[in-house]
Amino acid sequence: MDIALLLKAAVMGIVEGLTEFLPISSTGHLILTASLLDFTGDVVKVFEIAIQTGAMLAVVWEYRVRLMSTVRGIASEPVAQRFARNVAIAFLPAVVFGLALGSIIKAHLFHPVPVALAFVVGGLIILWVERRHRRLFGERDLEGQRTARVETVDDMSALDALKVGLVQCLALIPGTSRSGATIIGAMLFGFSRKAATEFSFYLGIPTLMGAGAYSVWKQRELLAWSDAPVFAVGLVFAFASALLCIRWLIRYVSTHDFTVFAWYRIAFGGLVLLSAWGGWVEWKA
Repeated sequence: MDIALLLKAAVMGIVEGLTEFLPISSTGHLILTASLLDFTGDVVKVFEIAIQTGAMLAVVWEYRVRLMSTVRGIASEPVAQRFARNVAIAFLPAVVFGLALGSIIKAHLFHPVPVALAFVVGGLIILWVERRHRRLFGERDLEGQRTARVETVDDMSALDALKVGLVQCLALIPGTSRSGATIIGAMLFGFSRKAATEFSFYLGIPTLMGAGAYSVWKQRELLAWSDAPVFAVGLVFAFASALLCIRWLIRYVSTHDFTVFAWYRIAFGGLVLLSAWGGWVEWKA
């Protein structure tokens, strides 16, 4: 067994788990990390998508009480039915656009420089949204006062779910950030910071688990049983690091905004672009 390969898989799993739910793009970080580790190729692209399932299992575990109550009440309880309906509605645009555009995007945009550009643009958008939010609400949303039309996930309408689902499709562009697109987009649509963050978690379960299963099935001819330990290590480390990140993020958003992540995106993306332009790092696809 190649220990170096397993260590690379562990690093990738940690990166996935720590970045999946922050508005900084897990896919972008995985592409850049894989390039630095010289961990590239078609199988690695499948690996990068598959280990997102580990991060989503962390959401399932953390919110197991809410998810189980939804399953038990789906036949009779209006709150459970509305919640399940909204997740399903928000999930559908990703299915349509992912199937239509996924292969094209993977062929042309899964490279370090386009990812870095998306980092910078996404950071600028987050700064704009946060400034708009402060202008409208000041610091009230960080002091526990009601400021939003959609204060909790249970306040959502079907139209709210569709809007968030459509904006999630922007994350098909690597470096955009699925969580960033859904959280910042939802805030623009009138969600509280906490409701936007939690719905991003829930929406990720079918979106990323579905993407992982579809990618593994579609590329199954590239895979061999010898790849299983590498995938398993990546999944385990993604689960563990994601669980820590989820618990931290929920506490963080109760008293902070996302400005720090915007500046991180701009600085990190700018550094990658500068290193590529100056030839300091030979970024690989």
